[in-house]
Amino acid sequence: MSLIQITAGPFQFVARFEDTAAPKTCAGFRQLLPYREHIIHVRWSGEACWIPLGDLDLGLGFENHTSYPAPGQILLYPGGISETEILLAYGGVQFASKMGQLAGNHFLTVVVGNENLAGLGKLVLWSGAQDIVFSAPA
Repeated sequence: MSLIQITAGPFQFVARFEDTAAPKTCAGFRQLLPYREHIIHVRWSGEACWIPLGDLDLGLGFENHTSYPAPGQILLYPGGISETEILLAYGGVQFASKMGQLAGNHFLTVVVGNENLAGLGKLVLWSGAQDIVFSAPA
């Protein structure tokens, strides 16, 4: 499975796994599917939403990591100086936490629905947490 369906609030997206660049992160995330959580707006990073995962340890290190994801890129921060988290960029981002700049593993890229990324970000910013589901495509 190289594609994944993402439903966030009222929006639908399809994303591609970045298996070549982040094989361990992709494999670790696939083990969580279907994955249901809430997505909230970031505090420090800019135009992005995130899923806090607390002290979840997926046994991952850094691969294909960046601090500056483009809109539609989804990162998994494996933990360390800040909590484990997933970050979905919808605009300009410098990935950070209260501990400072972070780098997360770019493991998914939205390939369908990009035109709704900003709408999702604004909905989460102004209306609060939204349900998000990652699942195999229909």
